[in-house]
Amino acid sequence: MRRPMLAAAVALVLIAPQPTGAQDTERHQAALVAGYKAAFLCSGVFNAGQTEAQVTADDLTGIYAEYREPIGKLPAVIDREARTVSVAFAPDMPPRIAAWRPGLGCTNLPIGARVSTVAALPRLEARPPRTNWDAQPWPTGDRGAEAPGPTPPALAALVRAAFDGASYGKGSKTTAVIVVADGRIVAEQYRAGYNKHTPQRTWSVGKSLAAAVVGAAVMDGLVDPKAPATVPEWRGRGDPRGAVTLDNLLRMSSGLYSGKAGNRTDRLYFGGTAVTEETVAQPLEAPPGSRWLYANNDTVLAVRAVRAAIGDDRRYLAYPFTDLFWRIGMARTTPETDWQGNFVLSSQVWTTARDLARFGLLHLNDGVWNGERVLPAGWVDYVTTAGPAQPPPGAAGAGPGYGAQWWLFGAAQGLPEDAYAAQGNRGQYLMVIPSRRMVIVRRGFDGTGERFEIARFSADVLRARK
Repeated sequence: MRRPMLAAAVALVLIAPQPTGAQDTERHQAALVAGYKAAFLCSGVFNAGQTEAQVTADDLTGIYAEYREPIGKLPAVIDREARTVSVAFAPDMPPRIAAWRPGLGCTNLPIGARVSTVAALPRLEARPPRTNWDAQPWPTGDRGAEAPGPTPPALAALVRAAFDGASYGKGSKTTAVIVVADGRIVAEQYRAGYNKHTPQRTWSVGKSLAAAVVGAAVMDGLVDPKAPATVPEWRGRGDPRGAVTLDNLLRMSSGLYSGKAGNRTDRLYFGGTAVTEETVAQPLEAPPGSRWLYANNDTVLAVRAVRAAIGDDRRYLAYPFTDLFWRIGMARTTPETDWQGNFVLSSQVWTTARDLARFGLLHLNDGVWNGERVLPAGWVDYVTTAGPAQPPPGAAGAGPGYGAQWWLFGAAQGLPEDAYAAQGNRGQYLMVIPSRRMVIVRRGFDGTGERFEIARFSADVLRARK
């Protein structure tokens, strides 16, 4: 009985009859918008335990301008038993489907796929080494996380100001702030509906997580940053992309074509296209290592190289957990994959503010956790050292320098010269300041054109801690 109503609703977002090319473009855009809605509803409901209303108010508001109007018109069906979300976009096509799996979160099926495809999705077979994470001592667990005594008044006032939507960026929408000093949490606050166990999408903060996964693979002898990246699709005789090194990819200097700066990868993120279908197909347009260009593809390809080096898909799917996340207590971090089992670590990770604080502490401690080395000796220095190619003056996001999947800050931003940060869309920030033994986490839902001023906030926090 629902099909006629569903078809009518879907028809609202499709353009009136036009020449074939324009109609096809509009239909594909509708499929992407439906995939966006399916992905975020799926992850918000099944990763974060939120209601559809919560996800709609946060993750589906303040988004890309061309997605805002049509996304509200597309009907979504949440199947809580099957843990899928279906969003219809055209009367003559199957709905876009996002499916959740334990540990690996949600993935978008390809456009045109039916729900039967869910049964063939890769699954995580590894299991966490413990179930009582919260009872473990901080930083692996939550016991004893907070420093003794109340938050100093000046610092507490700064943290409150981060939530007022004006003091550190007009229109900014903060959901979480954590300040860690000398290994303990000295300030922590959440917006209503969020707490220390509520995950959000990392967006591009996931790139710094990806660098650590690569670092673990370096320590295991699987890959070498100086060597050509182990991307099987580039191993054909005479393929010039075979010269692209893992270091080139990590430093955003692959020389690969990626469209406009920022490399919107909607077809990968929301269209159900696999990593091994799209990102590996881009041609060179500059000599590897000769220019800096921010590109999601470079990050995804670096992780693709790790998969190829591991060789065993079951081990690959477990690798971020067994060799990084679970070792440092990031038990509420969910790295999502495409439908063919490739991690999309350039953006599609869901994690909590406390897990990001743990990740910052790992780097503050030179990759050592509770006396055990998790990242290779010298790896933190490597990822926080500026590469030969840097963001050009006036480029989007320019100002800070760039290391290997980390942004580099300093005196020009009012911060110590050793400060560095992971940064993501909609206001996701992890700032690490080694000289002050400090980690600062800020999560949010800033809209397009709205930006939380993380450098100024961090500088104010440092002054308040003197």
